[in-house]
Amino acid sequence: MPLKLNVGVNKKIGLPDYGSLGTSCHVEVEVDSGLIFDDLDGFHQKVRQAYVACAQAVNDELARQGSTTQPASQPHTATSNGNAATATTSNGNGNGNGHRNGTNGGTASQKQLNYANQLAGQIQGLGVRRLEALANKMFGKPIAGLSSLDASSLIDTLKAIKDGRLDLNAALDGVPA
Repeated sequence: MPLKLNVGVNKKIGLPDYGSLGTSCHVEVEVDSGLIFDDLDGFHQKVRQAYVACAQAVNDELARQGSTTQPASQPHTATSNGNAATATTSNGNGNGNGHRNGTNGGTASQKQLNYANQLAGQIQGLGVRRLEALANKMFGKPIAGLSSLDASSLIDTLKAIKDGRLDLNAALDGVPA
């Protein structure tokens, strides 16, 4: 009998004039019920894979919305292992005007890049080369080319890895050592 696994990721960032930009991704997948009793590590791997797929969809959508002037609330679809995940985005929190002044699409600050490198140095098995590979996997560009929003998402991912909430290998997902 299959089990239903629900995983969700929500993220909201502040914008000028009391606005905000938020997105969420929720997936439901079926997993073999034997995993939870016979292969707990395999079950945890399935959970991590679903989480990484959602987290990447959320970060990609925030980066896309932060660097465009299109109206939000357009769905973004990502797939992982044949399962669709939809991330929806909304501008504004009802208290502001929802205008984006392009501040999130600007270049990452040196402070952000230094902090990302510092965090990477604190994570066993993640050196500068693998950090660069992680940035390329998450955003399709090198660390030096990250926007401020991209760097913030990378830092959040590194913090999750450091705190044990996200598996390094799941985040790298096949990036060579």
